Amino acid sequence: MKNFDASQLSHFTGTERYYRISRRHLLTDGTKYLAEEAECFWMMDAVASHLSEIGTADWFVLVRVTVQGTRATMVYEDGNGREHARQEIPFTDFPIAEQTLYACWDGEHWVIMLPSEY
Repeated sequence: MKNFDASQLSHFTGTERYYRISRRHLLTDGTKYLAEEAECFWMMDAVASHLSEIGTADWFVLVRVTVQGTRATMVYEDGNGREHARQEIPFTDFPIAEQTLYACWDGEHWVIMLPSEY
């Protein structure tokens, strides 16, 4: 793993570009940085997969990632505490104990972003 500096994530506000990870899923500058520097494209793939299952009835999904030791839990909710899905990750070396991501439906794509980019 690279020398990942999580404090850099707070510097991302808005985005200058979108990065396609699938036909209907885009990353922002911040989530692309996170995926590359923390080597967690697996997380973005997991988010995209669950967003496809959740659908677009809710245009906003909050994703909470919690790491305990080498295991992680990803919880997908509506932002008001209603859980859409939950995924247990049996092994990860993700370097942050807790990370929140937002996903917004823009009418054509799910945009996965850091909270500071919302």
